[in-house]
Amino acid sequence: MDYLNNIVGVIGWIALGAAIVLYIKARKAKIENQIRERELEERNPKVVVIGGGTGQSVFLRGLKYYTNNITAVVTVADDGGGSGVLREDLGMLPPGDIRNCLLALANIEPTMNEVMQYRFEEGGLKGQSFGNLFLAAMTGLYGNFETAVSKLGEIFAITGKVYPVTLEDVNLVAELENGKVIEGESAIPMVCKSDKTNIKRLRLDHPHIKPLKEVIYAINNADIIVMGPGSLYTSVIPNLLVDGVVDAIKNSDAPKVYVGNVMTQPGETENYNLFDHANAIIEHAGENILDYVIANKEILQEDVFMRYNKDGAEQVLLDNHQKKSFEKLGIKVIEADLIEIKNNYIRHDAKGVSKVIMQIVSEERNM
Repeated sequence: MDYLNNIVGVIGWIALGAAIVLYIKARKAKIENQIRERELEERNPKVVVIGGGTGQSVFLRGLKYYTNNITAVVTVADDGGGSGVLREDLGMLPPGDIRNCLLALANIEPTMNEVMQYRFEEGGLKGQSFGNLFLAAMTGLYGNFETAVSKLGEIFAITGKVYPVTLEDVNLVAELENGKVIEGESAIPMVCKSDKTNIKRLRLDHPHIKPLKEVIYAINNADIIVMGPGSLYTSVIPNLLVDGVVDAIKNSDAPKVYVGNVMTQPGETENYNLFDHANAIIEHAGENILDYVIANKEILQEDVFMRYNKDGAEQVLLDNHQKKSFEKLGIKVIEADLIEIKNNYIRHDAKGVSKVIMQIVSEERNM
């Protein structure tokens, strides 16, 4: 009997030992999976980019090399150019900025990209982009702009997602410092330049504009939220005027970043320094909307600068007074050389800005 008890005891200890080994192996596998998931997440942080215009699409072209979890939130207040014509004729949302973001994130042949950017030079389609017409056709086919954008994203195999900030028909309204009230995104800078005045306040032409629910979801789940680069009053701020967007940004634990412009924009930000740009966002959205500001510190060559300066543009640079102002608001400033000259146009160095964004994500995670 003692012999059997000993055997049972040994078997019990062996079983216990086997269970412990299996537990350790399962625990190790679970930890390894968590590490792999964490590494994958760190390599592909969820980045929400809020804006519109050329600045946003240029940035997205660089950002897609650093993460595939990109959500571009795009303003739909544009009423000028080919987009404005389609908006008026077909009653659709302006497709231009959406098209540019889709192409920036697309994985298609260069020839196809050129076709989508092609503008007709004659006839009734003069000035229209083929890409705009393609998106208009998709909207007619599916009867819904959101679905059309999603389907086009699938066709282009885009890295990430592109969303209009709202599906409602909206126009920008600006109260100018001289007291005038101007409606229409394209008219605002024209009147500012002709009257030599600045924008005091922006609003939308209808109250309580509803955001696209996917936009709020993306903001709620973001690892970092980036505003800009792009036209301050006609690309960045209009998104913040849509109900729920500012609340979602402020309630997010993700760092909130503004990418400062390289140059001032005649008719919008004449005589603005970097703090003036950021402060305009704060005045429209309230405090605690920004944690970081990314500033370019690279000085333009004289010949390049003069081409822009003849139209009234100045370089947006940081000084010690501005640094102290940002410090008082608890906003961190990161300076870097962020200029790229391409075809005689000044642009942000998209990969340079993207590296700074990834650096912020990494540092925030390690805090």
